[in-house]
Amino acid sequence: MSRIVVKIGSNVLTRKDGKPNVTNMSSIVDQVAALRDMGHEIVLVSSGAVACGRGAIRPSVRLDSVAARQLYSSIGQIRLINLYNSLFAEYGIVIGQVLTQKENFASRTSYLNQRACMMTMIENGVVPIVNENDTASLTELMFTDNDELSGLIATMVDADTLIILSNVDGIFTGSPSDPSSRLIERVAPGEDVSGNVVASKSGFGRGGMGTKCGIAGKVSDEGVAVIIARGDRPGVLVDLVEHPESVPHTVFEPSPEPLSTVKRWIAHSASFAKGTVTVNARAAEALRSDRAVSLLPVGVTATTGEWEEGDIVTVLGPEDECIGVGRASLSSAETSALIGCRGSRPVIHYDYLYIE
Repeated sequence: MSRIVVKIGSNVLTRKDGKPNVTNMSSIVDQVAALRDMGHEIVLVSSGAVACGRGAIRPSVRLDSVAARQLYSSIGQIRLINLYNSLFAEYGIVIGQVLTQKENFASRTSYLNQRACMMTMIENGVVPIVNENDTASLTELMFTDNDELSGLIATMVDADTLIILSNVDGIFTGSPSDPSSRLIERVAPGEDVSGNVVASKSGFGRGGMGTKCGIAGKVSDEGVAVIIARGDRPGVLVDLVEHPESVPHTVFEPSPEPLSTVKRWIAHSASFAKGTVTVNARAAEALRSDRAVSLLPVGVTATTGEWEEGDIVTVLGPEDECIGVGRASLSSAETSALIGCRGSRPVIHYDYLYIE
């Protein structure tokens, strides 16, 4: 038995006119039911609410991007979840809606509360269907797209595999439309293939293959296998799990040394950082080494921002390059007062420090 998070993109779930693609949705539900019968636990991260809402109404006045997103998602999320409910009900499967926001991941307490809720759902045989709560999210506090959200959910629920269903077969050596480009079938832990990604997106989704590639690399480094495949291929989910050689896809192999659950949370928390800690060259070298090294005040040269103990901060090197991110053991005021000093407790303990 394995636990699988499946992210379904807007381009898979909606037609060109913005209406739900019931054929694709029905096929995915059929496959999820089949995988559950095989003993797998499934979590869905589903896009499509905004696209569904956009196809249902024409605003009477011109709306800005935030207002339009709030309107469309408020209408579309109901349509989307009702469709899922009726399709899964044919198999006697109970679903649960999980609407979340980026700030729910910023606090460790909120993160653990959300995790506990989802784990309870999974343990009781409920299929969680996760989406961003667009009606309450502001532009600067939104996820890049549901690829980013799916990565957070995969690490949150200790998934074995994250499957990202898109409108292409995976990562190519160039543009997927270029006949000379070839599919990259396997990405080794730590391997960087971002240089192959063409910066473009299509259809209703906010993200593109660049985002998928970045998320896949980070999540696989944390010990979760990530697969990118085309979502409208018949039987794609079952084939990927049972007969992966039969369907085109890119797999990012998981790191053989998975991170702890705390470090997994911290790894995705850079966007929640309350400030920065700059370190000298010696400290930077030590932090990047294979040793278990905490960040001590003696290695700090400067700070920016204001934070309290327990907040997330970014660690910068002497050239302002990002070294990592961590959970502060000292407040910004305490850190500033101790810059260059020896004998103090760590600014960030090793157990709460993620090195990029």
